[in-house]
Amino acid sequence: MGTLYEALMLILDVVWFVMIVHIIMSWLINFQVLNLRQPLVWQIWSGLNRLLEPIYGPVRAILPNTGGLDLAPLVVFIAIIILQRALANNAGWFYGF
Repeated sequence: MGTLYEALMLILDVVWFVMIVHIIMSWLINFQVLNLRQPLVWQIWSGLNRLLEPIYGPVRAILPNTGGLDLAPLVVFIAIIILQRALANNAGWFYGF
């Protein structure tokens, strides 16, 4: 069961990292530091969108329309933090304590 706990924490950490990369890259694109016409930038951006859209999509469906402000990443960050804390507080169950 300890392996299950560590795998879940690793998955949450990877999702956290991918979200951070996606957010930073979106800022760089919006401030025109990165150009989507470059093939490498487009491939990375497209891949990140394909990875994160299944996570953001249901959250966006629940949230009200806020215009140009996308609150889905913030909600997902909060959910990841809650899941990590819940797993950490119940780690004894995974290790049989």
